[in-house]
Amino acid sequence: MANPILRVNDLNISFGSRAVIGDLSFEVREGDCLGIIGPNGAGKTVLLKALLKLIPYRGEIRWSPGARLGYVPQKIAADRQLPLRAKDLLSAKARFLKLPSTDWERVAQELDITSDLLNVSIGQLSGGQFQKVLIAFALLGGPNVLLFDEPTASLDELTEERIYELLYSLQKDKGMTVLLVSHDLSVVFRNANIVLCLSKGKPCTGAPKEILTPAMLQELYGGSPHYYQHLHEHERLASGGREGAP
Repeated sequence: MANPILRVNDLNISFGSRAVIGDLSFEVREGDCLGIIGPNGAGKTVLLKALLKLIPYRGEIRWSPGARLGYVPQKIAADRQLPLRAKDLLSAKARFLKLPSTDWERVAQELDITSDLLNVSIGQLSGGQFQKVLIAFALLGGPNVLLFDEPTASLDELTEERIYELLYSLQKDKGMTVLLVSHDLSVVFRNANIVLCLSKGKPCTGAPKEILTPAMLQELYGGSPHYYQHLHEHERLASGGREGAP
């Protein structure tokens, strides 16, 4: 079995008197895709920020020495008057990491970020366009762990497909470790090999087929969310163009 790249023991996070996460323990191994699910307010984004050491917590968060982290937040408020282009943002990180300019240009091309978009002020980008820039920013420097917080929340259907394919490639072809917060249970079912449920009750972990059942989802969400199995492009072609069934 692969070595643990992340160990979390007895994690507790509170804001004042309000406890958000309590006594949470889990492991992530190299090459895992951990899907993090739960209702709004369960602490999914808070957990990612704690793993990045951006907020205070109690307990133990231990990354392996070789872990290189990339983070894609759900959203960032951008000042529409800020005179900073997407190109400036990516090239600045490349310079900071002492990378050749071809690195950020290659990442931008892989995400289909056109030269026109690269020269637009980040404050003028649509939500989906800005999200793609954030993903490119996270991929610079060659991380081996990516933390995604709702990576397709504001993307159109075509762009979602490209991000799903990218996620599949990073996980399967490059062996990258992925921590994925998503409300899209079809994406979690398709990509994750382990699922972490956060709720106001006791957190639980398990394989997708064990966690993403009607009974578990009803307990977690107070109802049975409808979802279908998303097919990647190569799978859709093999199935004659049919999307997955509920």
